[in-house]
Amino acid sequence: MLTVSDRVSRGEAEDTSGAALEELLRGEGYDVERRVVADERDEVGAALRELAVSAALVLTTGGTGLAPRDVTPEATRDVLDREAPGIAEALRAHSLTKTPHGMLSRGVAGTLGAALVVNLPGSPKAARESLEVLIPVLAHAAELLAGESGEGGHRNPA
Repeated sequence: MLTVSDRVSRGEAEDTSGAALEELLRGEGYDVERRVVADERDEVGAALRELAVSAALVLTTGGTGLAPRDVTPEATRDVLDREAPGIAEALRAHSLTKTPHGMLSRGVAGTLGAALVVNLPGSPKAARESLEVLIPVLAHAAELLAGESGEGGHRNPA
């Protein structure tokens, strides 16, 4: 998992969204490795490449809005092999049921090698809500990316 935040990377703020996602993922039986980088396109891209080498799932939190320093979607697109637009669309659709601000999210999703990469919002509440939408498809996606039939991915991965 990758938190993209200038303030967190400088030690000026706590990584509350990363902590919220870690708690939810561990509760679902996933191992979690966390990293933090500044809102720098090259740093985000390099971290995504590194994490995708050993992880089946790489989540980002932060940097998906309209602020000038929000570059996570661009950095993600730089490294993706293939986009998975249905994931980003589903996350935005769910977010819109909670707040009209959901339409401001620019997060993307796709594959990088055998890893699924998904941009989540930086707000702890929005990140958790987005991950809850994503969890039901994670096992299926991981099996497909591993070259398996995906038939076993309809069960809880825990």
